[in-house]
Amino acid sequence: MAVFLVDSHCHLDFPDFDGERSALVERAKANGIQRFVTISTFVSRIETLIAITSEHPEVYASVGTHPHNAAAEPDVTAEELIRLSERDKIVAIGEAGLDYHYEKSPRDVQARVFRTHIAAARETGLPLVIHAREADDDMIRILEEESGKGAFHFILHCFSSGRGLAEAGLALGGYVSFSGILAFKRSDDIRAIAADVPMERLLVETDAPYLAPPPYRGKRNEPAYVRHTAEVLAEVKGVDLEAIATRTSDNFFRLFSRIDDPRGTA
Repeated sequence: MAVFLVDSHCHLDFPDFDGERSALVERAKANGIQRFVTISTFVSRIETLIAITSEHPEVYASVGTHPHNAAAEPDVTAEELIRLSERDKIVAIGEAGLDYHYEKSPRDVQARVFRTHIAAARETGLPLVIHAREADDDMIRILEEESGKGAFHFILHCFSSGRGLAEAGLALGGYVSFSGILAFKRSDDIRAIAADVPMERLLVETDAPYLAPPPYRGKRNEPAYVRHTAEVLAEVKGVDLEAIATRTSDNFFRLFSRIDDPRGTA
């Protein structure tokens, strides 16, 4: 079946893809994936992402500091993020957030850097790509506190948290994005959450090179495989693949409003 899909979150700048970015973009397009957002993990590496977007018309980028790297870039300001967001093909802020699983940066530094990214998202109107792992209570608290200062658009990316965070994010107007984790054998709880997320708030992604869905689990992930996640999401929602492809693409272009929709329908 010919469908139009997007990969709302991948990391094409990672060395896993060196020497074959053009080939993997073409493989993805052959599977119906027509737009990609390559997500920033270090503000200091933004020129690399911009170069990739310049080479590939279908690829766009964000600007931000991953919580793992918050201690390496603790002083990035909202003003700097805002300035860099004006660069060509920058369509989002982040990824930023909280990761208490690895804690590669101190929690207080993660929170401070996260709030800086929220301020930039609020000012620019661009969506904030949020990383949340084993930090549900603090994530809910920060999102509620910051939303009280003024609304901002956001995505709970690669969702693998509890129902409470999903519900809190949705109540604040956020979107929920599902990766290959949705298709893992032991992801019944995540599939149950996905079943209850409104269709107008769903996104799909790979988080490539991580988290390849079956039948590729354990191998390097790539954008072509987002189709497998979309197929599982369609099963969860009780609709066909075309319906999921259409709705998640509609949501993508509504949220990432700087990206033109080549379908001309959303």
